[in-house]
Amino acid sequence: MAEDGTPSGRILAELRRRIASGELAPGERVPSTRAITREWGVAMATATKVLSRLREEGLVRAVPGVGTVVAGAPVSAGPSAAPAAPGGSTGPSGTAVARRAARGGERVAERGGDRGGDRGGDRELSRERIVTTAVRVADEEGIAALSMRRIATDLGVATMSLYRHVPGKDELLRLMTDRVFGEEPLPDPLPAGWREALETVARLQWRIYRRHPWLAGTMSFTRPVLAPDAAVHTERTLAALAGLGLGVEEMAQASVTLAAFVCGLAVHFEREAQAVQDSGMSADEWMDRQDGEERDQLMADPERFPMFDALNRGPEIDMSLDALFAFGVARMLDGIGAVIARRSGGG
Repeated sequence: MAEDGTPSGRILAELRRRIASGELAPGERVPSTRAITREWGVAMATATKVLSRLREEGLVRAVPGVGTVVAGAPVSAGPSAAPAAPGGSTGPSGTAVARRAARGGERVAERGGDRGGDRGGDRELSRERIVTTAVRVADEEGIAALSMRRIATDLGVATMSLYRHVPGKDELLRLMTDRVFGEEPLPDPLPAGWREALETVARLQWRIYRRHPWLAGTMSFTRPVLAPDAAVHTERTLAALAGLGLGVEEMAQASVTLAAFVCGLAVHFEREAQAVQDSGMSADEWMDRQDGEERDQLMADPERFPMFDALNRGPEIDMSLDALFAFGVARMLDGIGAVIARRSGGG
C-alpha cells in the first residue's frame, strides 16, 4: 500500500524506509505498538494496524520472547558480510548495519528463534500466567492489541503452546472476565436494604470497568459468558430482590437491566481513553475548543434550540461519566422501587 496521507500510511512509509535503508536490520526489533503510539501520538488501534500491515507484507515477523523483528536472515558479523551500497561498493554505514544485524540475530538465537520447540518458557507455562499477561496487555494497550500471538511473544513461548492451556481467544476472554470480577469480591453480607444492596453491586461493577476499560466492550447480555465471579453479581442482586413481591421474571429483568446500564455507560471509558490519545486533549479541553459556527448554531439559537440556549446560559452542568452514572443508577433504583411498591400494595 502506498503512502495515503493517513496516520497509519505515514507511519508505514517511515518504517518501510527504515527497513529498506538498513536502519532497522534483519532480526532487529521494530518499534512496539506502545513505542509507535508514543513516537507518533496515534491510537493503539492505529499502531496495531501498522504492525499487522508490515507482517502481511512480509517485512517483519513475530519472534517469541523477542517481539516483532525485521524479517530476513541476520547478516554475519564477518568482514565479507557488510551490505553493498549502490554501485557495488560497501557504504560507509555498512559495517554498523552488519553489526546491528548480527546482534539482532544473536538475540533471536538466545531466545530460541521462531521455532516452537519445548523451551523453558513452555515448560513453566500455565493458564494463570496466560490470563495475567492477557489482562495486562488489554489494560495497557486496549483489547485491539490482544491476540494469542501477542501473549506468546510476551511470555517467550511458541503460540501453539498456549492452546494446551486455553482453547482459544473466546475462552481467554471468559477467563479474563472472571479474573477481573474476582479481584474485588462483593461485601458479604451486602447491606440489608434492597436499594442499598443493589447500589453497592452497581458501584463495584463501575469500579471494575474503570480499572479495566476494555471489559465493558466485551460484555454481552444476550450471550453472557459463563464466568462464576461475574455471575455472583447477578446471584446476589436476585437475592436482594427476593421476597419483595416481584415475580421471578421481574427480578431477573431488574437485575440484568441495572447491570446493562452500568456496562453500557462504562463502554465510554475505553472510547474516552482512545480519544485522549488521538487528540491529546481531555474531554473538558475538547469541549472548550468546540467554538465556531456549528457550536453557535446549536447552543446559541433560541428559536430552533431554545432548551440548548437556556442550558448554555445557565450554571455549569456536570456531564462527567461519574455524574451520569450516579444519576442513572439512582433513577433506575427509583423505578425498581416503584414496581416493588405497586406489588406490595397489591396494585
